[in-house]
Parts: sequence; C-alpha cells; structure tokens
Amino acid sequence: MEKGELDSDDDVAGKGKSSWAQRITAHVAHLQALLNRREEVSELSCGDKKIAEKIKTHLTVARNAAGGWKTPISTLTGSRVDRAYSNVHKAEVKLLKLVPADADEGELKWAGIVVLAQARQHLGPSDPRLVALEDRLKNNGQEMGPDLKELAIATLLAAHEAEEAERAQARSFLNILLVTFMATSVVAALFIVWNFRGNMTISALLCFSPSTGQVCPTGKSESRIDVLLVEGIGAGAAGLAGSLAIRKIRGTNTPYSIPAMLILLRLPIGALSALFGIMLINGEVIPGLSNLDSTPQIAAWAIIFGIAQESVTRLIDAQGNKVLGNVRGPERGFEAGTRADLGGRG
Repeated sequence: MEKGELDSDDDVAGKGKSSWAQRITAHVAHLQALLNRREEVSELSCGDKKIAEKIKTHLTVARNAAGGWKTPISTLTGSRVDRAYSNVHKAEVKLLKLVPADADEGELKWAGIVVLAQARQHLGPSDPRLVALEDRLKNNGQEMGPDLKELAIATLLAAHEAEEAERAQARSFLNILLVTFMATSVVAALFIVWNFRGNMTISALLCFSPSTGQVCPTGKSESRIDVLLVEGIGAGAAGLAGSLAIRKIRGTNTPYSIPAMLILLRLPIGALSALFGIMLINGEVIPGLSNLDSTPQIAAWAIIFGIAQESVTRLIDAQGNKVLGNVRGPERGFEAGTRADLGGRG
C-alpha cells in the first residue's frame, strides 16, 4: 500500500487487497472514526481511556491482519481472516461500552435495535440474553436507555462469539479439504514417480492380455508414462464432471474458498479413481470384466472411473453447502430455530 493512500490513522483500503480485506479495512476505518469522535465530544474517564486504548489495539491488529505480510499457510487456512474479524468484534463491543448515557443524536437510544438485529442472526431464538433484550426493548418502544446498556453489551458479545464459532467451523472444514487435497495429490504423484523409477512396476497392473496380444494404456507394451496417462485422463474426466456440478455448489460471501476447493479436490480423487479402477478390472474384481481389448477401451474406462468419483465428492459438496449455510450474515433471514445448534455458544 502506498503511504499517500493512508490517512492519519493508517486507514483507507489500499491497492492489491483481496475482497474481504477491502471490506474489513473499510469497517476498521468506520470504527476508528467513531472512536475519534467519541474522544473529541466526550471527556473520557480514566477507565474509559483504558478501554479506548484497547480499542485502538484491536483496530491495529485488524489492520495488520488484513494488510500485513501474507504467508502461504495463513492465506490458505484463513487464520488472518479470523484474527481480523475477532478483533473487529471486540472493538465494536468496547465502543458500545464507551457510549455515554447522555449521547446525542440518539446514539444510545437506537443502539438496542442494532444489537438485536445482529443477535437474531447468530443466537438461538431461546437464548436468554436475546429474549430479555427483545422484551425490554419492546416494552420501551424499541428505545434503549442506560439501564439496558450492559444487557446489550452482553448480547452483542454473545452474538459475535457465535458468529466466530460459525466462521471457525467453515475454516476448519476448509482446512480439512486442503489437507485431503494435498494428501491425495501426493499419493497420485507418488504412483507416477514410482512407475518412472521402479521399472514400470505399476504399468504391469494396468496392462491386459487379450487373445490379440498385450494391451497397455499407451500401446502394446509397458511404458513409464502409463500411470501418468491413466491419472491424467481420470483427472480430466473429474474436472469435466466438476464443471457440471458447479450448478449445485452455492457460492459464498465468506473469505473461505470452500466452493473452489471442492472443485479442486475432484482432480486428484478422479486421478486415483481411474488408476484403481483399471487395476480392479485387471484383477477381475468387477463382475463381467476381465480383459480390455484395446488402448481406447482402457482410456474409456479411465474416463468412466474419473467421472465416478462424483459419487464420493457429491457427499462432500453437500457437507460443504451445509457448513456455508451455517455462516450467517445480514443478507440472511431470521428463520426461527436455525441457530439452535449454535445458540448455546458464547
């Protein structure tokens, strides 16, 4: 980020940032402006000054997480995202703590309905803090007085912690997908290397002996690239099946690229499915199949097995959509009961 793009608080989103970083830095700038105003218009007590310092610390950490140096691990696992959001949430709670009872322009008066909206997104409908805040606001014409401030703070904190639990679940699922992708990719690569350096050991398991003579994936005789060809065909078929499956994979406004990882995971799984499938045919495990008569037949079955990985990855897609559905935002409705499993968190 160029220095000329920053204001005196080191705010304003810079060039080259990802979408989530642009959003979080813009929100940090907004919170910083609220804090600056509070310090200007109010005479803060010694205790409140310490809270204000902690807010500045939270905002600095959030800025650094969104715009700091990215490591490959932090980029892939989303640890920077969690660090930024958790500090922004704590800053919001402390900012509410600093709003005085006599705040002008209805700053405290209407803070209750703002907190209520966030709480309804993430807390279960029977959460006692949410229920108490709803009842008290309803009896007070939706206006919040000083007597409700601590309840609102507790409710907002609980809502933020529930939201962080939702994001943690999404991040954990993404990390599982990432580890699975890396593990299956390494296994697929090891089979290729093994065949290159192991005197075509694996090729012997991919070649057939019909009455017309030996048939292998690359011709009439074993080759070092037999495994590479079969896995490549399987991965290509899996990629084609994955492109068709996109219509059933929902996108996400979260910073976690779960839909993209679901597509990528199909490639090594498709490669291994094709390899193991041809081996199963050669081992006469599949009823009705014992010998393949030509190289095109081997390729055709590699395509079939590559596409067949959809029977496994479709289940993973369903779980991915379920995890994404648990991460709620302002664009989602307030369906009753959808947060029952998370309502007790926080």
